[in-house]
Amino acid sequence: MPTETVRVLVIGAHPDDCDLKAGGVACKYADHGHEVLFVSMTNGEAGHHELAGRKLVERRRAEAEASAAVADVTFDGFDVPDGRLQPSLENRDRLIRRLRTFRPDLVLTHRPNDYHPDHRYTAQIVRDAAYLVTVPNVCPTTAALDENPVFAYLSDTFDRPYPFSPDVVVDIDDAAERKFEMLDCHKSQMYEWLPYVEGMLDDVPDDPDMRFEWLRDCGLPHVEAIEAVSDRFRDALVERCGDAGAAVRYAEAFEVSEYGRPLTDEAAERLFPF
Repeated sequence: MPTETVRVLVIGAHPDDCDLKAGGVACKYADHGHEVLFVSMTNGEAGHHELAGRKLVERRRAEAEASAAVADVTFDGFDVPDGRLQPSLENRDRLIRRLRTFRPDLVLTHRPNDYHPDHRYTAQIVRDAAYLVTVPNVCPTTAALDENPVFAYLSDTFDRPYPFSPDVVVDIDDAAERKFEMLDCHKSQMYEWLPYVEGMLDDVPDDPDMRFEWLRDCGLPHVEAIEAVSDRFRDALVERCGDAGAAVRYAEAFEVSEYGRPLTDEAAERLFPF
């Protein structure tokens, strides 16, 4: 068990975003006795081709809670309509209060360059909240943080205006099976909505065991991206893990934001103790 607990807040736009980009490190943090909170900025009500409204919202929340239980972390979500997130003062204040009540050492979220407006606005809201979490007269009924957390971006493949450039790349091979078990909990997404979007719905097996194998090997772009991280940043893995880094199959990568506390060598050792 750690001598000092690290508190990690992962903020996604939708109920499955945290799992896709940071499910592996979430498992590793929990295994080391640290505390992890997943937050979804929206309720996920747009993410389906057949279901809608409260029925879908409740289903996606239940899936996210089941996934969080696999990793032994906590899930929370804001009841903001999926696809309609705005970088409003109301949403900023809502997030500031959540940041202050959880008191994270490290915050992980989307980059501001992304195809999905909810992802982009999540990034903007987080960046706008970063400094203000330490200002007592902002949201004064919730005690301000003593110092800014370290903020870092989840990996993506967008190149403009600049490509993702990781400061930390973590080997998650020892947590990869659980990460796929987490994604398996998001049945409305992994076996229904995303295959529908990609024109692969007819390929999804009915048998649960076969479906799980299909999830790992099917070629859904969201899932393919999980395995691509290690090859994209192989040199960083070798630098971090030595010769063993050459054989890593699954990794997760994070780019530190200049809007938070700097990631010094000492802070990196404490916040990424793997």
